[in-house]
Amino acid sequence: MITETKQELGKEAAMKGAGLIRKAIRDKRIANIIVATGASQFEMLNELVKADIDWSMVRAFHLDEYIGISAAHPASFRKYLKERFVNIVSPVEFNYVNGDTDPYEECARLGKLISQYPIDVAFVGIGENSHLAFNDPPADFETEEAYIVVNLDDDCRRQQLGEGWFPTLKDVPQQAISMSIKQIMKSKAIICSVPDLRKAEAVKKTVEGSISPAIPASIMRQHKAVWLYLDKDSASLLS
Repeated sequence: MITETKQELGKEAAMKGAGLIRKAIRDKRIANIIVATGASQFEMLNELVKADIDWSMVRAFHLDEYIGISAAHPASFRKYLKERFVNIVSPVEFNYVNGDTDPYEECARLGKLISQYPIDVAFVGIGENSHLAFNDPPADFETEEAYIVVNLDDDCRRQQLGEGWFPTLKDVPQQAISMSIKQIMKSKAIICSVPDLRKAEAVKKTVEGSISPAIPASIMRQHKAVWLYLDKDSASLLS
């Protein structure tokens, strides 16, 4: 769906996601979801927290986090999610990615946990370099691990700087813990919100390019239930 503004994008994406969450609750008494972060999710999350959802029946998982920064750091995605989501709706359970501990042990912990709970709805975005979560190109399409340690490429790090999360490029971490491509693709449904002109080239590659690890988000074209929400700026290069 293409909307005129990012505010409309956020509302449409949140409404669709909320409907899928309510259906999961009706069908099995609890919904398991994945929540993304970053500037692209501001409008969607602002609307999702207003939705008519029984959050006491929602279990959520965190998509990714930088390695080596505390939960109090201004760029921490744990901080972002506490302020914009968890503290507002109080889901029955929220499973954060802790980037401030041994990353490989944290990947193992989260992988064991998420294996118990099939995901009903994944809320994601697309990076300026076409990354999905922090799976920068060339992304690993093959690993069966649910969470992995990844190296962040320069384009990804410049995006984080450009969005205002860090004062200098040197301050942007070089590694993160990310949910893997295969784990994201296991989700029953995917809601992908991608506003802004700076994402237009990545959107074009994702939608019209080859399905390739060089374009990580392109893998979503192989999923049976993806809803992609764009504004007129992010959709401006589509043919």
